[in-house]
Amino acid sequence: MNAMSTTLQVVSPVPTDIDIAHSVKPLHITHIAKKLNLGDSHFDLYGKYKAKVLLPVIDELKGQKDGYYVVVGGITPTPLGEGKSTTTVGLCQALGAFLDKKVVTTLRQPSQGPTFGIKGGAAGGGYSQVIPMDEFNLHMTGDIHAITAANNLLAAAIDTRMFHESTQSDIALFNRLCPPNKKGYRTFNDLMYRRLKKLGITKVKPDDLNLEEVKRFARLDVDPETITWRRVMDVNDRFLRKITVGQGPDEKGMVRETGFDISVASEIMAVLALTTSLADMRERLGKMVIGLDEKGMARETGFDISVASEIMAVLALTTSLADMRERLGKIVIGNSRDGDPVTADDLGVGGALSLDPGDRVAAIQQVFVLCASDQHQQAQLGSVATILPFFQLRIDSFRSS
Repeated sequence: MNAMSTTLQVVSPVPTDIDIAHSVKPLHITHIAKKLNLGDSHFDLYGKYKAKVLLPVIDELKGQKDGYYVVVGGITPTPLGEGKSTTTVGLCQALGAFLDKKVVTTLRQPSQGPTFGIKGGAAGGGYSQVIPMDEFNLHMTGDIHAITAANNLLAAAIDTRMFHESTQSDIALFNRLCPPNKKGYRTFNDLMYRRLKKLGITKVKPDDLNLEEVKRFARLDVDPETITWRRVMDVNDRFLRKITVGQGPDEKGMVRETGFDISVASEIMAVLALTTSLADMRERLGKMVIGLDEKGMARETGFDISVASEIMAVLALTTSLADMRERLGKIVIGNSRDGDPVTADDLGVGGALSLDPGDRVAAIQQVFVLCASDQHQQAQLGSVATILPFFQLRIDSFRSS
């Protein structure tokens, strides 16, 4: 990785993070991708310095040996908990730029809420940061915005469904859910069959349902007081934490209290973090509970409201590439265009920091020698004494593996 690194021109006093970020012109993202053995067909460009890795990369790398994890985590004794990203990037710089190890850093995409608040961004700091820092901290490639849109799509669907149930008859609702085609035939889709199974209805043709079954199928009867699904936005706005909706004259008295959360607190974000495949994500999205009906039964997004497919259509996410301060490749984990996740494991880089098998112990030990012997480097990496015991446990586990 030394071919991609540059010598740090350290100055004193240390400039601001944004001044340091602007003092270096980032490499074109194609150079970063090349060092990760990614060809032109493996990613889509988002400008000059960002890209999204495409799903077929997983299949091409199945035969490669896995890397090793070095996980940076902790609760720092400061009001804002600073240091995790800076420590991660600093360790990656030491391993890659100084020790010439193949290394990739995995970070989360920052939320604009903390970025514009007192905490600030999540690109690291000082001479251990990701560039272009401003693009990384703001929109990146729009993944969080896609989560925002998907979350609010479901919120709108919930309110719309309750509105129509309050104004339509059972038959009218059924006609909206299962409209006849040009030949006059009705059909159930896959999600509707799952809802019918949940209701204990075994009939497969819409026209075979009796009036009681039509009512059970068409009406969710969601209790407004039990709705847990809130709208989200990616900035801090304390006056939207609790709001009242349905105040318009056309909503016919459908007034209820709800509110906004930060986008990254959406359950959809958790689904993206946990999902292992397109089918798994589809299943998880379909099982998200949005509230209870009047009988206390849970109502789910996919089986009851039938919007899980629409949510997946909005979530056209892929892994994003960026550049680090010393030209080291970095991957921000997201989701593929087709919905499947692309992880650091899938790319053969093992996670937050990937080490070649024969050098994994010595490399970590040398990093801490470097940190302890260089006051400036120690200052940039934060409190090494705080994280050293954690990494010592990891080193011991590597020795025994």
